[in-house]
Amino acid sequence: MTTTTAPAAPARPRRDRLRPHGLPATMLILHRSALWFWLLLVAGTAGALLWAYGFGLDAAFAEFTRSGCHNGGVRLACEYSGAGGSPLLGTTVSVSGGLINLVPLLTAAWAGGALISRELENGTARLAWTQSVSPARWLAAKLAVPGALLVTGTVLLTFLHRLMWDKHAELWGSMGSWEWHQSTSYVSNGPLATAYALLGLAVGALVGLLVRRSLPALGIAAVSLLTLMSVLGDLRPRLWPVETLTRETGYPQVTGMLAQDGVITSSGSRVPDPYCTDDACRAARDVVGFYRDYHPASHFWPLQLMETGIVLVLAAAATAAAFWLLRRRTA
Repeated sequence: MTTTTAPAAPARPRRDRLRPHGLPATMLILHRSALWFWLLLVAGTAGALLWAYGFGLDAAFAEFTRSGCHNGGVRLACEYSGAGGSPLLGTTVSVSGGLINLVPLLTAAWAGGALISRELENGTARLAWTQSVSPARWLAAKLAVPGALLVTGTVLLTFLHRLMWDKHAELWGSMGSWEWHQSTSYVSNGPLATAYALLGLAVGALVGLLVRRSLPALGIAAVSLLTLMSVLGDLRPRLWPVETLTRETGYPQVTGMLAQDGVITSSGSRVPDPYCTDDACRAARDVVGFYRDYHPASHFWPLQLMETGIVLVLAAAATAAAFWLLRRRTA
């Protein structure tokens, strides 16, 4: 008597649920060198800011008080032993702020040169479009994945930079020598750093689709973003109503972001930037007073939010233009 046994069903290949898959995972693998560079930049800058916040500022302020600079405010002889006293602290603050400000430029160059145009140049993009990946979905993944990483990293660095900045203000108070309106600190202390990073990504993607050659796109994207940032930096003092100080003799002293200064004539009109202080010049120009338009520290957040809104609108416009251009070329 024989028994028959049913043949065992072939084992189905199990999908490893722990292994990343899909277009985002493919993007991360393809651009893993850029991913590692970004993680190292964020980790290094965050470590430097944490050191400055936890130890560097305390050590510099202790040296500041030991040197006798605490009484009577900051004097020129105390600048190198007090608020700017530790060379290591000064270098750490300058480099960390500079790296945060450099992120948008690096992003634009990378997005234009490697993220978009290189794949169009070597045909990788068209190969992806034949594998059930539409051009719009391809571009969406190209922008969404690095965009999420940029937002996460820049928000973290901005938070740490703000912590360090507030601690400096708490320790030194009015004696501190750091100015809130200096370009590097201004961008690093608010959401503007994240907005500019996203603008760099959008501008790089648009330039990459326009040029479709990696090296030219890298340079054009970097120069385009640098031009935009320069124009917006020049417009910054005009984004919020200014406060004005006047004086009959000489320009008034202001603390904050200077927007404009000049003279006031007897008719009440204002003439910007003549720098007319001697008596002969004043008589010739009919000068009866001097004025200065400026932004005090209380204007930081209105100015910051206004510029952030403008930058995000530009980023959205560049992104929409990139999708429109891709759809037109792949119709």
